[in-house]
Amino acid sequence: MPEKRKKYDREFRDGAVRIVEETGKPIAQVARDLGVNEGTLGNWVNRARAEREGSGELTPDDAAELKRLRDEVAELRMERDVLKRSVVLWVKEATK
Repeated sequence: MPEKRKKYDREFRDGAVRIVEETGKPIAQVARDLGVNEGTLGNWVNRARAEREGSGELTPDDAAELKRLRDEVAELRMERDVLKRSVVLWVKEATK
């Protein structure tokens, strides 16, 4: 006979993760105390940490903004270098 899976609501999952993080108790101990499978609680904790830290992948909007900002930085550096050269030439002309 197939095993019936338990469904846990969001509030319960968040609370279980919070217990692990705030108390510093091992996942296995908290899982036993709550009557949850250790692997399940481990998945919840890992998912919460990944959401907090970000998955490291850029969304398409973030990638587009990053490209735009890199282009802008390159243009500003070029303008800065031109201004530096202009100041050097201006100082040379002023000291003649």
